[in-house]
Amino acid sequence: MRGGMGNMQGMMKKMQKMQKEMAEEQEQLNQKEFNGVANNDLVSVTMTGDKKVKKVSIKEDIVDPEDIEIMEDLVLIAVNDALSKVDKETEKVMGKYAKGMPGM
Repeated sequence: MRGGMGNMQGMMKKMQKMQKEMAEEQEQLNQKEFNGVANNDLVSVTMTGDKKVKKVSIKEDIVDPEDIEIMEDLVLIAVNDALSKVDKETEKVMGKYAKGMPGM
C-alpha cells in the first residue's frame, strides 16, 4: 500500500508544480502586448494578453480630424465591451465542463 501512496504524493507534487508553472506563464502572457491593424495601418489596436485594450489609433486620413479622440474612445469602449461579452459567454459554455473537476 505504501507504494501507492508514494505514487499519489508524487503525482500531487507534479500537479502542483504544473499549476504553478501555468500560473506564471499566464501572468507573462497577460503582460505581453499585441498590436492588431486594419486597412494598411489606418486603424490599430494594442491589447494585452489578458484581452484588455490599451490603445486604439485611427489615422486622420479616414475621419474628420476634430472627431478622432471621440472615435478612438468609442472604439475602445466597444472593443472592451465585446471582449467582456466573449469572456462571459465562454465561461457560460465552458464552465459546465469544469464543474466537478478537482481544482476547477
